[in-house]
Amino acid sequence: MNADQSFTGKNILKSALLLTIVGIIIKVLSAVYRIPFQNIVGDIGYYIYQQVYPFYGVAFILSTYGFPVVISKLIAELTPTNKAEARKVLFVSFIFLSLLFIALFFIFYTYAEKIASLMGDEHLTLPIKTVAFTYLFVPIVSVIRGYFQGHNNMRPTAISQFVDQFVRVVTILLITYFLVAYGQSIYTTAAGAVAGSIAGACCGAIILCFYWLKRKKDEPQQSTKRNVMKYTSLSIIKTLSRDGLTICISSLLLILLQLADSMTLYSQLVKSKLFSATDAKIAKGIFDRGQPLIQLGTVLAASMSLTVVPLISSAKVRADFQNIKEKVDLSFRICIIAGVGASLGLMAIIKPANLMLYTDMNGSYVLAILACTIIFCSLALTAAGVIQGLGSCIIPALCIIIGVICKLFLNYMFVPLFGTYGAASATVLASLVIAMLLIKHLSNMVEIQSLKSYFIKALLAGAWMVCCLIGYQILFHKLFGISLTTDRFLASVETLTAIFLGAWVYLYSILKMGIFTESELRMLPFGEKFVFIMKRKERRLLKEE
Repeated sequence: MNADQSFTGKNILKSALLLTIVGIIIKVLSAVYRIPFQNIVGDIGYYIYQQVYPFYGVAFILSTYGFPVVISKLIAELTPTNKAEARKVLFVSFIFLSLLFIALFFIFYTYAEKIASLMGDEHLTLPIKTVAFTYLFVPIVSVIRGYFQGHNNMRPTAISQFVDQFVRVVTILLITYFLVAYGQSIYTTAAGAVAGSIAGACCGAIILCFYWLKRKKDEPQQSTKRNVMKYTSLSIIKTLSRDGLTICISSLLLILLQLADSMTLYSQLVKSKLFSATDAKIAKGIFDRGQPLIQLGTVLAASMSLTVVPLISSAKVRADFQNIKEKVDLSFRICIIAGVGASLGLMAIIKPANLMLYTDMNGSYVLAILACTIIFCSLALTAAGVIQGLGSCIIPALCIIIGVICKLFLNYMFVPLFGTYGAASATVLASLVIAMLLIKHLSNMVEIQSLKSYFIKALLAGAWMVCCLIGYQILFHKLFGISLTTDRFLASVETLTAIFLGAWVYLYSILKMGIFTESELRMLPFGEKFVFIMKRKERRLLKEE
């Protein structure tokens, strides 16, 4: 390999790392801001916002992980000097996406009242009309991001994503605070919060346009040789239509499950006669408290797995199937350990955590059920990522669609009988179905070891962690002379100290079980410290001898 190729390879890895880090920051930011938002607007305001959030989430994912990836692939397959066809790809993509998303904007805006009626709450019309405007930014954002990513320049994408989400979060919280302070109705306040998404999308688009205007001095010169056109307009449109949706569908997993609840949960609660309209809104708002917790839990598992999934793609190119098998096995071990730990740990401290984050303990048992979703969604996201790394995008999309259909069906079955407990159980079962389908398909593509032994070890370590956390909480309550923490400050102290205790107990148990080899631990963040803990007992035995 010559120096230029090596330098280019390093640049690609650095760009991919930058995009991964920004993606993790954005996911954490997207989860965390909902907590102060709920504290400002209450459960009903949170219910309204969460009802329309999935519509924004779909637009964001398509403009981040969907169409830009497809456009970048088309651009990357062209020679650097073939600027004429690159312009054709961009032009056709922009026209097609503009027609598509302008049509979607008019559908959501014009039929907002009917969509709200399907959700069972016609007052959602204004928030739905507001969120429709975010679809107008998708074409320009997708095309410019795709252009730069096609030239292995991830900086414009990373910066625009961060600015988009940062401005969005700050705007949402500021608008919400002032509208509540000035006594606006809760639906108007929610619509104002949704407008923060428009502000973020606008700022992200401005950043991209700035990079677009600066691009010319960095572009290679047009070749004087006439290039044969590789793509027709129809082939570009077909590729965008097919791959744009299938590539990003795994990233839409949590959003599609939320969308299923937005369309069915509130209306089914009202129809069940178990709740009045107001109580159903509060119940849905409390149910939605689980979404940031699930998102944070899956970010942990998914981000750790991301360190090995890119290695699978490179191993496939080299036809190194033994290496693929090892990396798949490692990615699932990481996923199971992180997912089981997050699920059981959250279940063990859900009451004080609920009070710390959301001001009361309402719905704690529903949130505990939802916590089980973390492990199954983590498995599904990891399996989908590995399958895509092996070159298959359609199967993950089909598996997720099947799972979402199951979620809708189970909601109609369980919610009238069990309320939000039924919806939580439906989410867990749907995510389990998706994970099983994806793992089954992956096992047909590449030999993977049985996950049973990893699950047993993780559950044993998790059970010990749960016992320690329950004992710690009992001691904490006795120390302060209370049967159950009712003070938010004390609940915060209890939750944060319990998190550190639980994490230490769980990780120590996992390391002592020898689930990871020394070389595998060194690949992970803080790997040297993990190796030190794992080998401490060996050093102690040597000293005794």
